[in-house]
Amino acid sequence: MDHPGLDRIDLRILDVLQREGALSAAELAERVDLAVTTCWRRVKRLEGDGVIRERVALLDREKVGLGVTVFAHVKLVAHGRDNLGRFDQAIRRHPEVLECYTLMGDWDFLLRIVARDIKAYEAFFLDHLSKIPGIQSFSSSIAMTVVKETTQLPILRR
Repeated sequence: MDHPGLDRIDLRILDVLQREGALSAAELAERVDLAVTTCWRRVKRLEGDGVIRERVALLDREKVGLGVTVFAHVKLVAHGRDNLGRFDQAIRRHPEVLECYTLMGDWDFLLRIVARDIKAYEAFFLDHLSKIPGIQSFSSSIAMTVVKETTQLPILRR
């Protein structure tokens, strides 16, 4: 894999941080076999360059009461910049929508949505999603089982 602007040490730092983002600078430096100051400078550079966008805590959806994941396909009536922009702005206002992708093909967008339960999703759909102007059709699929779910990018060859 080609990683423009990143050397092997940067990739090792990123790989460790993806798995254990709460490590102290000293712990991270030890894991990647660097001096603490050198490691800290590299992390700060990676953050400054936008390679590390942010560090977050990953929560267990079900343990915080969000037991349902829905994947929704959306097709708009028209594809002009104005329509796409209005949809984009409307979707960004809803924290239930974790991800939204523009697609090529039969559908225009794919959304990943979380809800407490099916009734809560139904209410969210009826009260919010179905009221967004410019939607031609909408198709929802409820995820039954999580087979794989990760935020780790495959940056190092295993």
